[in-house]
Amino acid sequence: MRVLVVEDDEAVSYWIGAKLNGSGHSCRFSGDGEEALRLLAEEAFDVVVLDRMLPKLDGMEVLKRLNGMRHPPVLVLSALDETSDRVAGLRAGADDYLGKPFDFAELLVRLEHLSRRHGQAMAAPGDLLTVGDLVMDVAQRRVTRQGVPIELTDKEFRLLHILMSNPGQTVTRTMLLEKAWGYGFNPPTNLVEVHVFKLRSKIDKDFDPPLLRTVRAIGYALG
Repeated sequence: MRVLVVEDDEAVSYWIGAKLNGSGHSCRFSGDGEEALRLLAEEAFDVVVLDRMLPKLDGMEVLKRLNGMRHPPVLVLSALDETSDRVAGLRAGADDYLGKPFDFAELLVRLEHLSRRHGQAMAAPGDLLTVGDLVMDVAQRRVTRQGVPIELTDKEFRLLHILMSNPGQTVTRTMLLEKAWGYGFNPPTNLVEVHVFKLRSKIDKDFDPPLLRTVRAIGYALG
């Protein structure tokens, strides 16, 4: 999983990040609500851990602003853990709510459940994904651009599906490896680069404007 941890207590962030990394997952950190919203607009994540008490924009305001937007599932992690607090968080749009102090094993299971459920929803058959004039029919496994059919290998189709499910957002190399190949680590090869190069040659070479962008030292974005 790629997790966005939104927490202004650096010690708590560091501890969560270390435990998640030790479990084979990767993290991005934010210390305030405004930055969290910017990162969610720019980068792709599988799940978000969100504190309620944050500078600039608190967690409840972040949830309100995410309403109606495409975003990964959000687990609120907060010291505000009365029944009324949990109800308010869930009503504001949180997918799950866990009080502090907490056990990491429980947090991890909840995050993995949310991520898995989100991934299944993204891959639901019958979806029609579009980015510009690029169209993917998930059920029929058909891809066209400007109405022209594009033949893709299974791996290229999977990579494109991941990118099209996160339009305009940066998808990291690690995230592509995990979702397309099932790796929980970064193998020392250019596996992703080779496949993305082949994918780009099919969806961009004879069309304008180019859609697939390389985000230096991070990953790739479509659109």
